[in-house]
Amino acid sequence: MSAESPVQSAGFRGIQTGPVLRRVNAWLPVIATVAILLLMLLAGQLYFGDFVTPRLVSSLFDNNPYLIVLAVGMTFVILTGGIDLSVGSVIAFSGLLGAQLFAAGLPAVVVLPLMVLSGTLIGAVIGIMVAVFDIQPFIASLAGMFLARGLAYVTSLKSLPIKNDGLNWLLGTSWGGGQWYTTPGVVLALLLVALAFWVLHYTRFGRTVYAIGGNEQSARLMGLPVGRTKFLIYVISGTGAGIAGVLFASYTQSGNPLAGLGMELQAIAAVVIGGTILSGGSGYVLGSLAGVLVYGLIQIAITYMSVDSWWTYIVIGVLLLVFVVFQRALSARRRG
Repeated sequence: MSAESPVQSAGFRGIQTGPVLRRVNAWLPVIATVAILLLMLLAGQLYFGDFVTPRLVSSLFDNNPYLIVLAVGMTFVILTGGIDLSVGSVIAFSGLLGAQLFAAGLPAVVVLPLMVLSGTLIGAVIGIMVAVFDIQPFIASLAGMFLARGLAYVTSLKSLPIKNDGLNWLLGTSWGGGQWYTTPGVVLALLLVALAFWVLHYTRFGRTVYAIGGNEQSARLMGLPVGRTKFLIYVISGTGAGIAGVLFASYTQSGNPLAGLGMELQAIAAVVIGGTILSGGSGYVLGSLAGVLVYGLIQIAITYMSVDSWWTYIVIGVLLLVFVVFQRALSARRRG
C-alpha cells in the first residue's frame, strides 16, 4: 500500500489536475452549502417580501452559538472518520453542574472553567477508549453519552434556575446599533471557528487530522502521531461541548437534565451539510459554520410559515440525503 502525499491527505486526494482545480474541487461541498443558504434567503425574500433583514441575520447567529461550537468540535472528530455522540449529554451535565455551583455561592470566574473542564474530562475518557484501547468511536462515545447523561440525572432530576450576571452576560448582552446586533457568546463562537480553521490548515496537528481521515494506515507508516492525535480530537470535542454547555445555560438561564437531547445529531447534520465527509479526510470548519446557518435558517423559515416545527426535521433529513448522494458522487469523481 502506497502512502498518500500530504496534499492528498489534506482533503485533495484522487484528482490528477492542477493545484487550483484540486482546491476548487475540495471546496465544492462548502460552495454547495453556501449556495443553498443564499437560495433559501432569496426564496424567503421572494415569498415573504420582508425576510432578509439585519435582525434576521443577527438572530440567525444569536440563536445558535452553542450549536456552532458543537459543530466545530464535531468537525475535528468526523475529519478523522470518528463520531462523538456524547456532546448533547455533556451540555446537560455541565449546565446542571454550573447551576449547583452557582447555588453554592461560587463566583463565575470559578464555575465557568469547571463547566468547561467537565466536558474536557468526558472527552478525555472517550479519547482514551478510542486511542489506547482501540474501541470503535461509536461505542466509546455512546458510553460517554450515557455517562454524561447519568451524571446529569445524579446532579439533579429537575431544572435548576441560574441567576448569575457573569453567565447571563454571555448571551444577555447585545452589542451593535439599529437592527444589527451580536452578543459576547456569538463572538466567542466565531473566534473558536477562526481558531479551528487556523489549527486545521496551518499546523502540523491539523495536517495529521486530515491524514488520519484520509488513510490511517498510511498516516502510521509516515510516522505521524495517530494515537495522540485521536485522543486530542476527542478532548477538543469534549471541551467544545463544555463551552456549548456554558452558552446553552446562558441562553436558557438554567440547567436541565433533559438539555441537549438530540443536539449531537444536530451537530453531525450541520457538519455533513457543511460538506465534511463522514468517512473522514475531507471537509472544512467553515462549511460546518455554513451548515449551522442552513439549519438555523430552516427553523426560522418554518416559524415564518406558521407550520409545525417537526417540518424542520423533514427538511433537514432531505438535505442530508441530498448531501450524502452529492458526496458519494464527488468521491466517485475523485477516484475516477
